[in-house]
Amino acid sequence: MKKLFTLIALLTCVFGAKAEVVEVYSIDYSANTGFPFYVMGYVPEWVDGVMTDYGANYRYATQADLDGDGDAKWKDGETSEGTVTNQGGTEYQKVTGAGPYWHQYFIADGIKTELDGAYKVTAMVKASEATTINVNMGWGWGTGESTGAEVAIGTDWAEVEWEYSGIGGTSCNLVAQPGTSTATIEWKWVKVTQDQKEQRPTTWQQWLTNDGQSIIPGVETESKYVGDAEFGQWPDWALEKDGDINANWRTDNAPKICAWSLTMGKNFDDQCADFGQAADRARPYPADIEAEAGNESNHVFAVHVEQIDCIDDCDGDKASTAWSNQFWIQAPRGFKAGETVRIKFRYKAEHACSAGTQWHKMNPSVYLFWNAFGDVSFTEEWQEFDQTVALPSDADGTWSLAFNLCSDATNGRTANIFYFDDLSWETMVLDEGYFVASTNTVTGIEYDFDNAIAFEQDPDDESLMIATIGEVGKPDTWVNECMISTIRGNDAAFKSNTLKASGNYIGEDNWGEYTAGSLAKIRFKAAGAWKISLDTEGKQINILKLDGEEDQELPDIKPNPTEVVVNAVERDWLTADNDGNPREEQVGEGQTWDNQFFIKANRTLAAGEVTVLEFDYVATKDARSTTQCQGEPGQYMHWGAIGNVDFTTAEQHFSTTFTVPSEGNGMQSLSFDMAVIKDACDYTIKNVVWKLEDGTESLINMEGSENFYVKIGAGTDPYQYGTTAINGIVVNKTAAPAAIYNIAGQRVSKSYKGIVVKDGKKYLVK
Repeated sequence: MKKLFTLIALLTCVFGAKAEVVEVYSIDYSANTGFPFYVMGYVPEWVDGVMTDYGANYRYATQADLDGDGDAKWKDGETSEGTVTNQGGTEYQKVTGAGPYWHQYFIADGIKTELDGAYKVTAMVKASEATTINVNMGWGWGTGESTGAEVAIGTDWAEVEWEYSGIGGTSCNLVAQPGTSTATIEWKWVKVTQDQKEQRPTTWQQWLTNDGQSIIPGVETESKYVGDAEFGQWPDWALEKDGDINANWRTDNAPKICAWSLTMGKNFDDQCADFGQAADRARPYPADIEAEAGNESNHVFAVHVEQIDCIDDCDGDKASTAWSNQFWIQAPRGFKAGETVRIKFRYKAEHACSAGTQWHKMNPSVYLFWNAFGDVSFTEEWQEFDQTVALPSDADGTWSLAFNLCSDATNGRTANIFYFDDLSWETMVLDEGYFVASTNTVTGIEYDFDNAIAFEQDPDDESLMIATIGEVGKPDTWVNECMISTIRGNDAAFKSNTLKASGNYIGEDNWGEYTAGSLAKIRFKAAGAWKISLDTEGKQINILKLDGEEDQELPDIKPNPTEVVVNAVERDWLTADNDGNPREEQVGEGQTWDNQFFIKANRTLAAGEVTVLEFDYVATKDARSTTQCQGEPGQYMHWGAIGNVDFTTAEQHFSTTFTVPSEGNGMQSLSFDMAVIKDACDYTIKNVVWKLEDGTESLINMEGSENFYVKIGAGTDPYQYGTTAINGIVVNKTAAPAAIYNIAGQRVSKSYKGIVVKDGKKYLVK
């Protein structure tokens, strides 16, 4: 049992500084001559500097892909209407004849963002006919790594705005998803802005120096950091070989060398199985240090790249690739995801070209994450690189920045010499310890991370650290949510180093566990003043309410007894478009969603809300149903929901906890695809419960069929269960008045005063 301390530290509610609108990204498409982004099966065309999407009647593929056996191969009835070349010089055939084709494409990439940030996007855009499309802001390609917005586009040039919040990454893209719309959409420019408050002035720590002395043993410098090649030469140990191989790169010596290089044919190693890589290949070697041509008093790091088509006697399987020749700027320590790093260096090349960049681990040749700063364009003149970035989650554990010196296939991957100098890693100097910031989502008290309260040692129990949020007897200071972090002094850093609590940790003698996490928030059932105790050695947490509102009384949530029977009709053979190849003996026009069942919540749901779904289910045949997130029934949002549901001829009970993914932000329905099997089948679902995990709200009515929808057969529309659908048109359907909720998600009456949520939007009722 942990001893509780009654003396509290008082919190002064300090609101953040006035926000300033800052442009964090912009792109003017007229500066390009072709599509500048990664191609996902669709290549917008350039017409007088305008990026033009000619709609779903077209798709784009290289000739090699059309002639191959993959997803992009020719389909019956298809022809080409000519070719389109992207910004990188790759030629694509403009294919038509088997549409409409579902399509999507980037409209922006490399947007620097902060965790949990909110952003406004503005675009100059028009369409040949009024249309609404989905645009995702994404920070990865996995479940929960993007959030969507519906964007309405008119027929005249106009600045269209839309917003995102709850961003979970530090580098984002924007992907337009017109789907099967055949409208022509034209884009002139896009910009992204954020309301930013002024933060503390930043002090930077240089990580390629040690009090003015080189971190490399045996190399003496004065007022020089090791990233400056003026120290002249590497120490003897750095160049030593064992059996013709320099293996320093795969030992603890790796961080002692700031500039690694790799050249095909040099430092060839066939004993590297321990690193999970192909054994026989060139390995990193300390970069050459040379006097700069024309300026012999200055020394630089150099990489002499020889392009080799094939190593030894092979059939091309070891031909030169983008990463066959590399350079690394190595740091002397690792950096965590979310940590802000500033990287500076000077660079040039013998011949102009571009090089891709990646994040790597301590052993420089061990790959970590593919996207660092995108492509860096080298010229024959010196350039200065100075960029600051918060490391994405996929780059957790970064030690080195890698340059793929064979990236530029357009320039023939010819022999070249790359020069680097004045290498520098820097990180923010921030407060370290344990800190708590808090908010009241109802009254408007905002998070103030700069003034987060520091935990102090409990004078009655030296094993504990304690802090208090909110003041006893002062309701205007009470809070209903907090974040605990090990860093203070920068908002993004605070959010990236939070503690995630689990178990039963609220109340006298209740101790839960905590682990490190990003954006971890602790939510309370009522606003109040709270004492937080941390056992930092045992990684345990206890939170005690000192004063505050009464906890919300939980409603009596009962299963909805409505028995929904979906008489799913036989599906056509599956189309080959599902995964590029026929999955059955014949190819048809069928889809797994030709028959569907929907559970529609009484309100829209926000990303991160945790819900519980339960029901009883049975079918006339063994069958699988896949599930998705949707807005209104039939408005698809995201493929991932509660996973697969396997029906059998024996009745079963289903129960799961479902957290709304970022892609499902604003969703209202869960859909069940009931045409996964080809056969006709009757599916029965009853006794449905869909509620918030904490039991404070039922998301559906506890009687009646208003929350259930079905779709029977390809080409039909969803209709409310118990009504009649004629030619896809729903009849006998009346819209129920929208329910009203307070900011904590509790249903309230129309007379409620304050901030309310109705139809997924916030309003202030006075």
